[in-house]
Amino acid sequence: MSTDGVDLKKRRFLTLATTAVGAVGAGFVAVPFIASMQPSARARAAGAPVEADISKLEPGQLMRVEWRGKPVWIVRRTAEALETLAKLESKLADPASDESAQPQNAKNAHRSIKEEYFIAVGICTHLGCSPSFVPDPGGDLGSDWLGGFFCPCHGSRFDIAGRVYAGVPAPLNLEVPPHTYISDSRIVIGDVGGAA
Repeated sequence: MSTDGVDLKKRRFLTLATTAVGAVGAGFVAVPFIASMQPSARARAAGAPVEADISKLEPGQLMRVEWRGKPVWIVRRTAEALETLAKLESKLADPASDESAQPQNAKNAHRSIKEEYFIAVGICTHLGCSPSFVPDPGGDLGSDWLGGFFCPCHGSRFDIAGRVYAGVPAPLNLEVPPHTYISDSRIVIGDVGGAA
């Protein structure tokens, strides 16, 4: 094969230029393909931490926020409600919350970081119904009812710290999600000190 009349410098330049253009083109094709494998913004937001302002929450009130598609309750407990916690231990299935989901910083008798505020996923641990907040003692739930959460679907009862009564269908206490306080009036649910 004769190379007479062939400019090898031009041939090398054209080969390198074609290769470079092909590599850039492959990159443009690959970027959207790889990006399509990432979770969507909606999916990322569904698992993202949620911030809640509790500055207007009065003692005895409950507010709801949504985190990961689940209802989360924030209850500001009264001093009277907190006094009932020790009285109920003999009636509860898991009074020390040894079997139930909660972050380490809420593993105590009141199942919260700050005694006054109780934060829980508002889903019954039996079949996933949403219990009602019934803060007042007595009433239709009987004289031994000291306030808490009642699931009307199958009769499960939880005290004001979300601990399940013994002998009801629900097997576990209400779940306490990971959370942290960023100020006295703001809570981040789904985050424990910067780790979601």
